[in-house]
Amino acid sequence: MAGIAGLFLALVGAFGTGDAPLGIRIAYWLVLCLSGAAAGMGVSTLVQSSGLTERAPFVGGVVITLGVALPGTIYVWAVSSLLFGQVPHAATLPRFFLPVLVITAAITALNFVTARRPIETHAAPPESAPVRFLERLPAKLRGATLHAVEAQDHYLRLHTSKGEDLILMRLSDAVAELEGIEGAQTHRSWWVAREAVVEAKRGDGRAVLTLPSGAEAPVSRAYAKALREAGWF
Repeated sequence: MAGIAGLFLALVGAFGTGDAPLGIRIAYWLVLCLSGAAAGMGVSTLVQSSGLTERAPFVGGVVITLGVALPGTIYVWAVSSLLFGQVPHAATLPRFFLPVLVITAAITALNFVTARRPIETHAAPPESAPVRFLERLPAKLRGATLHAVEAQDHYLRLHTSKGEDLILMRLSDAVAELEGIEGAQTHRSWWVAREAVVEAKRGDGRAVLTLPSGAEAPVSRAYAKALREAGWF
């Protein structure tokens, strides 16, 4: 998306760059948009790891936008001045902020719209290799049906047909190893097996999935629409 945005901005000569040769405009906008996207990924990872985008997506988007746009303004100011043969002057710095903010906000919004889908795992075809994650089950849970995985600090609480236990692992790594069981990450701290859902209910604007043990797995607002369309509730 950043590359497409860069080409579009170059072709239309956005923000006063129309007088520059097309080749320079393309190089200029691609460098800015792609480097901005890389910075955005870094900032987004930090913000998302805090859980802010799950609790308040709009606030999280604003934090990401400002986290990229504020230092990005200095970067764009320096690159623009040097590329167009000018010496950077502090007096010209403020006029770069609004264009940088607008472009950053637009790309952040596009990323939110296209990326807010739960990570899904899929049932394994017949005669496929065993699910890797099941090999991590503690001895007392071996052979159990896995219902859900819940992140708790640096640990994962395993909800199974034989009870619960904790293992030391990150949820993102666990989800990668859960391929082979049909399920989805319903919340930043929960993965749920689809067959383990015995009831789905809504309250206070949130959906909750009930497991056979009676434990309730939350569904974040960010993933609710996609899971509803997939028939989870």
